[in-house]
Amino acid sequence: MLYRYTHLQHATRRFTESSDKGWFRSLFVHKVDARKDAHSNLLSKKETSNLYKIQFHNVKPECLEAYNSLEAEVQKRLHQDQDYPCEVVGSWNTWYGEQDQAVHLWRYRGGYPALTECLKKLNDNQEYLAFRRERAKMLISRRNQLLLEFSFWNEPLPRPGPNLYEMRTYCLKPGTMIEWGNHWARAIRYRQKNNEAVGGFFSQIGDLYVVHHLWAYESLQSRQETRNAAWLKEGWDVNVYYTVETAARQHSGDRKMITPNY
Repeated sequence: MLYRYTHLQHATRRFTESSDKGWFRSLFVHKVDARKDAHSNLLSKKETSNLYKIQFHNVKPECLEAYNSLEAEVQKRLHQDQDYPCEVVGSWNTWYGEQDQAVHLWRYRGGYPALTECLKKLNDNQEYLAFRRERAKMLISRRNQLLLEFSFWNEPLPRPGPNLYEMRTYCLKPGTMIEWGNHWARAIRYRQKNNEAVGGFFSQIGDLYVVHHLWAYESLQSRQETRNAAWLKEGWDVNVYYTVETAARQHSGDRKMITPNY
């Protein structure tokens, strides 16, 4: 699937990112024992408490333009309001694939308490509730997931564009998340030359054992050349082989960014 970016947030708040050395140390703070600890504790960043929410909205075709304008206005206001502990990472529209779909990625600095605080404030905000009622008239369906970021991926940051963004989604076999993380902690080293790695996440609430990888490319041609170059690097093929064994299914969505209007 190909997607067109409707907004990419150039954040006014300060973003931070960590520098992890060594795939094993960056993946685990202590030795992995899947029987004694949840994979969310083993795979996620320890120095941050970021929680992410991804929203998938299927919009009535005739309402897409109005939906984008309304959503952008509300996102901008929430992002800039320091009373709400949430930040817009990015928003997209379908380019190829499932048409008339909007995808939004939010960050909650402070984890579940930040999410709870934000939801409570929004439920008490009559203006926001009016926005939701108006938006509901434009939607066919919607779903969301709560995500954590992999410790070995960089935190998603604003970047110059325009770019083509690809979100690759993998549905893993139950019980294989640790194994997946082990292999990708090594594989990500092969995909950093062109700064294409934007973010990596795994689900916590919603569909479980789901992984999302977000990549950025200058164009479809650049995407093809970058991916082909990875196969020429010794060791990339081995990591791909072992991760394929852990995946039950996957799909890919490419997203194209346009200049944000806030």
